[in-house]
Amino acid sequence: MKIAVTGSIATDHLMHFPGKFGEQLLADQLDKVSLSFLVDDLVVRRGGIGANIAFGMAQLGLSPVLVGAVGMDFADYRSWLERHGVDCESVHVSEVAHTARFVCTTDDEMCQIASFYAGAMAEARSIELEPVAERFGGLDLVVISPNDPDAMLRHTEECRQRGYPFAADPSQQMARMPGEQISQLVDGAAYLFTNDYEKGLLESKTGMSDVEVLERVELRVTTLGGDGVEITGRDIAPIRVPVAAGVQPQDPTGVGDGFRAGFLSAVGWGLSLERSAQVGNLLAALILETVGTQEYAVGRDEFCKRLAESYGDEAADEVRDRLSA
Repeated sequence: MKIAVTGSIATDHLMHFPGKFGEQLLADQLDKVSLSFLVDDLVVRRGGIGANIAFGMAQLGLSPVLVGAVGMDFADYRSWLERHGVDCESVHVSEVAHTARFVCTTDDEMCQIASFYAGAMAEARSIELEPVAERFGGLDLVVISPNDPDAMLRHTEECRQRGYPFAADPSQQMARMPGEQISQLVDGAAYLFTNDYEKGLLESKTGMSDVEVLERVELRVTTLGGDGVEITGRDIAPIRVPVAAGVQPQDPTGVGDGFRAGFLSAVGWGLSLERSAQVGNLLAALILETVGTQEYAVGRDEFCKRLAESYGDEAADEVRDRLSA
């Protein structure tokens, strides 16, 4: 399956606050918050939603094409991604801006406060998808994950015009974009990914009901945190899949990216929607158990063992032959 993953490419600066954010917030003074959190840990990792999804797909044996914009400081990161099976030939390199940066603090409750500096990401709006498709003789799917908002709109419109199936993943950019633009990102999508909060936000900002959203997309995939994932569509009964068993959480950064990578990889293998969600949940679990969004590795035997423990031997058997050793 030929998949292009568009989205942010960034470095993550991840910190830990030994306490609870909620205990530091005064309900009657939220309009004038001024806080500094003394953190006890800092790690700098490779990240960005587009890069995280592409890395996850490559861990499962696919050869995704990463499409995004970076700065001249991308050389080491490029080597890392290419060494792990990600095609970076369609990444645009800015001559003036640095690669985007994500700065995030996580508390003891796994709540997060974060900021994102776009940098070179703003130049992603200049990228055309047609040369990418020509290089590979067509595209089976374009993933449109959080990126420069104009780039997301341009990629979505080009997919509609050229007939490229696409997955809409507006998630983190919904807070910034008005309802009209969010509707444009959704219209005609083969898959719509959000978490449960983002599902409500999308409906609130666009004015569409759940039924009206389903009239615009083929499948709606909603992650539910500890309650797993729900898949709905116009022509299917709702599917609920629980989270993987035995997870030891460390850091939630990038967990949603991992689910998308696992789900779409399994769809590319030709597996059922339920099985694809199980693969997505397990890949998300590996990331949740790791500090850093690309600091894990998928080993076939261990992955299938945990898949069997969570979802049964049949699930493991279906996946085993599709994973390289």
